[in-house]
Amino acid sequence: MSNTTNDAQMDRRTRKRLATRQAISDAATCLFMERGFDQVTIDEIANAADVGRMTVFNHFPRKEDMFFDREEEARNLAFDTIRSRPSGTSPIEALGALAHQMIEQPSEAFPLFEHTQAFVETALASETLKARGRQMRDHFVQDLAALFEKEHPDWDDDMLAYLAAGLIASAWSTAFLRAHAELSRTGDVQAAKRVFLAIIDRGIVGTLAALDGRPLLGTT
Repeated sequence: MSNTTNDAQMDRRTRKRLATRQAISDAATCLFMERGFDQVTIDEIANAADVGRMTVFNHFPRKEDMFFDREEEARNLAFDTIRSRPSGTSPIEALGALAHQMIEQPSEAFPLFEHTQAFVETALASETLKARGRQMRDHFVQDLAALFEKEHPDWDDDMLAYLAAGLIASAWSTAFLRAHAELSRTGDVQAAKRVFLAIIDRGIVGTLAALDGRPLLGTT
């Protein structure tokens, strides 16, 4: 069998696998939004997606992974933004610019404040999801700090890298939640976006100030 045939079969298998994963995610999301995360079982998700229970676990090891199915994509977006930033732009500033880009040029994957209110309300109503969210944030801070350290091997220790990563993660988390609080209070999407960017901008300034002139402006 030729390599071309093998590649075509692999492409079909990949497409089928991704389609199955998306179908499971879509079915789970509908159920979570309708009934709440904790009230939905794996068997109900499998039935809604027309797959077996083990197929669900093959794609999503934990139920929470179906709710936060964009986690890896969001992490990659942040890290790719840092790695591909323009020369002379700090990693901190690049993440600030990313926030503005996500608001000014919204993507289907991350439509901030356009269709995310139900997602946030569902997450805040579940202790399981809130715990998973904290765990995800801790992992993100650890990996972001490691990336900052790679950017600045001249630093004496990892304290500054963790400080910067923690402050930035906190700024994004606070901005996201306060923007949704504004959206819930007023129903004004544009006001929510303004709150989000205002907190992000202050977080960027505060993080750079906390570094006290350390060379986080390193070149790419």
